[in-house]
Amino acid sequence: MKTPRRLLPSISSLRALESLDRLQSASAVAEEMSLTQSAVSRQLQSLEQQLGMDLIVRDKKRLALTADAQDYAADVRQALTQISQATLRVQTAPLAGTLSLAILPAFGMRWLMPRLPDFSRLHPEITINMATRLEEFNFAVEPFDAALHFGHADWPGTQSLLLKHEQLLPVCAPSLLGGTKIFSPADILNLPLLHIQTRQLAWKHWLSSQIDISQRPLSGTMYDQFATISQAALHGLGVALMPDYLVEQDLAAGRLVALHPTPIETSGAYYLVWPETKSRHAALTKFRNWLATKSQPEDPLPR
Repeated sequence: MKTPRRLLPSISSLRALESLDRLQSASAVAEEMSLTQSAVSRQLQSLEQQLGMDLIVRDKKRLALTADAQDYAADVRQALTQISQATLRVQTAPLAGTLSLAILPAFGMRWLMPRLPDFSRLHPEITINMATRLEEFNFAVEPFDAALHFGHADWPGTQSLLLKHEQLLPVCAPSLLGGTKIFSPADILNLPLLHIQTRQLAWKHWLSSQIDISQRPLSGTMYDQFATISQAALHGLGVALMPDYLVEQDLAAGRLVALHPTPIETSGAYYLVWPETKSRHAALTKFRNWLATKSQPEDPLPR
């Protein structure tokens, strides 16, 4: 599709607009862009002429954006970020390509990392860059080709591959119990509970599936991720509801004890998620095809 030139202003004029919105000073814009203030003013005038509308409120020597121009600058900022990120990727990518991956800290470290040497052996030409993210983000403004995501396959504008269902197990340090016997989930409520921000309703859902907790408080301390909540459990601060794959070693070594005989599957699961616009990305295609051989069957348990 051919875009009319009047809809494609110069990068310099867009940078001047975005910088003025962000810095609120023509002199600061000039310094950031290594231009004179008059050159910045000309860039903005050129943009106004091309768009056929006023963007700047000129008060003596002070320049400010109109309300419409502020909204426009916010969209421009997002577009400029995408351009800079795309440029960085194409400059730093090896010939065979790179894959920028957002990972969940615990799942990425404990589930993905042990499997990655196999991918590196099969595809040494692909470089995988990783950064941690705990919450959903906007693929349009973050420099990622794909993400490891917990929840449901309902991230708008994306496609996904199921990797693993999550199964939870209540665990604590042996020292926390002392002589206390745990005969049923109700007995766990006599101990301090440890909660995690990304699963704030986890205890409620887990307990509700087995006992009536309508009149029982579920207070306790809150932690931001599994790495910190597991340390709290290990040091006897309370009972943590943990994914089974994260506590296998501590249970085997006796550092933690399970307060329920079997893990219970939750409604959420771990997915590889990628934007629909990246569905033909060569490195991503190789990665997800390989990951499909490591993932859990789609429906391992009766529903």
